[in-house]
Amino acid sequence: MDMLAIALSLLLLSLVFFTARRFCSGDEGAKIPPGPLRLPLLGNILQIGGKPHRSLMDLSRTYGSVVSLKLGCLTTVVISSAEAAKQVLKHMTMSCVIGSPLTRFEPLVTTSVPLSGYLRLLVGEATKDLRMRKVQELICFVNKCSERSEEMNITRASFITSLNIISNALFSTNLANLDGSETAHDFQNVVLRMMEIAGKPKIADFFPFLGFLDLQGTRKEASLWMNKLFSVFQRFIDTKRSSNESTKNNNDILDSLLNIAQEEESELDDNGIKHFLLDLFLAGTDTSSSAVEWAMAELLRNPKMMVKAREEIRQVIRRNDTVQESDIFKLPYLQAVVKETLRLHPPVPFLIPRKSESDHVRIFEFLIPKNAQVLVNIWAIGRDPSAWENPTKFEPERFLGREIDVKGNDFELIPFGAGRRICPGMPLAFRVVHLVLASLLYGFDWKFQNGVVPGNLDMNEAFGVTLHRAEPLYAVPIKKRV
Repeated sequence: MDMLAIALSLLLLSLVFFTARRFCSGDEGAKIPPGPLRLPLLGNILQIGGKPHRSLMDLSRTYGSVVSLKLGCLTTVVISSAEAAKQVLKHMTMSCVIGSPLTRFEPLVTTSVPLSGYLRLLVGEATKDLRMRKVQELICFVNKCSERSEEMNITRASFITSLNIISNALFSTNLANLDGSETAHDFQNVVLRMMEIAGKPKIADFFPFLGFLDLQGTRKEASLWMNKLFSVFQRFIDTKRSSNESTKNNNDILDSLLNIAQEEESELDDNGIKHFLLDLFLAGTDTSSSAVEWAMAELLRNPKMMVKAREEIRQVIRRNDTVQESDIFKLPYLQAVVKETLRLHPPVPFLIPRKSESDHVRIFEFLIPKNAQVLVNIWAIGRDPSAWENPTKFEPERFLGREIDVKGNDFELIPFGAGRRICPGMPLAFRVVHLVLASLLYGFDWKFQNGVVPGNLDMNEAFGVTLHRAEPLYAVPIKKRV
């Protein structure tokens, strides 16, 4: 045999060996998930588009609930079914989590202060009266709009209500007013812009070796918005210190944080406090306001369902009384409306990405390549035709008499995630959304202005870390007759 034949034979054997290793990796019968054809260098980047949750769902309809993509240098496996998501959360533990999208802004400062403890405080009895006061402020504002037959920006009002619940727990003050102050508008723009930046795909995500160049200017823009928000936080910190308000009384969460910072061995500084406050704001504000605006949009689009929800509330609540948190458990149809809203419009489109840490991670019959990013598409799971009848139709009735919740126990409905990485703002969002929605429906009928046909309401979303409506939601409140 001549040298050329030997060389060709060795080349062929090498190709067979490496191909077999790639597809099997020691797991007999395993194969990598299917996916679309890839372009050289770019892979499947051009197929993602501006709304990845939608384009990835479309790919799952073609290739199945476990799809493999190449996004530049990054191998990505997308999960689009409840059963596959359950497998991911079973095999990929906390150590596999790549990180929050908010780490795009700058590495979060590690502190010894547990976020979960303060979030539990936000939903506890200690802040129950605070939540009620802020909702009553919202209802007073709606009354004024009703008296003037004035169109109300529901998107903005729900955001400010959620914002002020958090800001009062943190700083004992409102950060915004419902009367149209520019402060509220500016703060909302900062938060929404930060969420858009965090959720927007970056070149460095796909080609890490180019990250130092900041080709899209993302790092510069992120720093600008972060500094605006942190300057607000710093003013509150300085005011507390200068007025000696923060030590013994522990009136709010910032008081507690400043007390911790004063302890002899504490490593918590102002920068750490600001990052911590940021986490609390984003965990408790955006998810609540997003769910309220989508729920109201769906009910305005489906007037018969709005009437049904309103009649249930008015039968349970005594005349001229106010809605209490304890009333929510007596309102099964309202709870079904919220669940159906979260199914179709989850606050976040994807779970936090996970990373395959070995050559032996399997989902169903598929082998997940080592170092692959694994994305769970919550948005697609909520619209999976194998799990839901008429998946794109708003039907709260599907949840009546059905034992299913949004707390991570039922994988076909995981708008806040599941397991130890469930959204920390979920308990607060769950209470606030039900309370605000019930209060808006109990006291008022609602209609569109300028001849808008309910069935033609624009339901497009803007992509980011959270999924808000592309356009603000406006409607006219009509005070109920006593």
